[in-house]
Amino acid sequence: MHWLVLTVLLAVVVALLSLVLQDRMRALFASRPPLIFAVPAVLTALFCGLAAQEGAFSIGLALLVLSYTGAPVLIAFAQGAAALKGPSWPDFGIILLLWLPLEFSAGQQLIPRPAQGFLHSVAYAIAILLGLTIFLGFRALPGMKYNLPGPRDLAYGVAGFVITAPVLIVLGRLLHFIPAFHPALHPSPAAISRTFAMIFVGTALPEEILFRSLIQNWCMQRYGFTVRMLLVAGFIFGCAHLDNGPQPLPNWRYMILATIAGVAYGKVFQRSTSVFSSVTFHALVDATKHVFF
Repeated sequence: MHWLVLTVLLAVVVALLSLVLQDRMRALFASRPPLIFAVPAVLTALFCGLAAQEGAFSIGLALLVLSYTGAPVLIAFAQGAAALKGPSWPDFGIILLLWLPLEFSAGQQLIPRPAQGFLHSVAYAIAILLGLTIFLGFRALPGMKYNLPGPRDLAYGVAGFVITAPVLIVLGRLLHFIPAFHPALHPSPAAISRTFAMIFVGTALPEEILFRSLIQNWCMQRYGFTVRMLLVAGFIFGCAHLDNGPQPLPNWRYMILATIAGVAYGKVFQRSTSVFSSVTFHALVDATKHVFF
C-alpha cells in the first residue's frame, strides 16, 4: 500500500514535466485564479486520509497540514497569477514556507513513530507538488527548467560528477567525514542501480527542485546570473546540511562539502536546459558515497 501511494504521487510529479500540461495549468490559473485554493484542499485531504489509515489522524495534525499547504497558496494568490515582474520577496517567503517546516520536522510529535517514515515521504511529495503547482502553474516563474532532459543535459551531469567527485572524496577523507573506500557490500549492477534509483527519486530530485529550480533560480532571476549568486545558492545548500549527521551537530564538515557540491550542482544546472542534469549529478555523488564509502 505504501509503495503504491508513493508511486502514484511520483507519477503525478513526473506528469508535470509535460510542457503542455504546464501551459494548460498556467492558462487555467490565469483565467480563474481562485482555483489555486483547490490545491491545498486536495493535498490536505490526501494527507489526512493517509494519516487516518495509519492511525495517526488528529484535528491538530489536520490543522497543521492545512496551514502548511494553505499559507504558501494564500501568499501566491495575494500577488496574482504569473510573475510578470520576475520573482518577488513574497515568492522567496513561499519557498521558505515549503522548505523549513519539513527541514525541522514540524508536527512530528503529532504522528506515532511507526507512521512517521511513510507520512514523512508523503509530506515531501506534497511539498514538491505544491511547489511545482505554485511556481510552474500559478506564478509561472521562469528558469525552473522542470522539463525532460536531452542527451547533453545528462552528459553535463556525468561530467560534473567526474570532475567534482575526486575533490569531494579527498576533502571528505581529510575532514574525517567519510570512511576509507571499501568494496560495495552488494556489488551486483542490479543492487547498485536500485540504490541509485532510490537516491535519485527520494533525495536528489526533491533537493534539486528546491535548491536549484527554486532557490538558486530565484536568486539569479532577481539579482543576475553571476558567480556571486551561484556561491550564495551553494552556501544556502551547505547550511541546510548543518543539522544532518552522522557527525555531531552542527555538522560543519557536512556543510563544507555540501557547499562545494552545491556550487558544482548549481553550475551544471546553470549550463543545462533541464534540472535533471543536476539531479543526475547529485544522485551519482550520493550513491557513490552510499555504496563505496
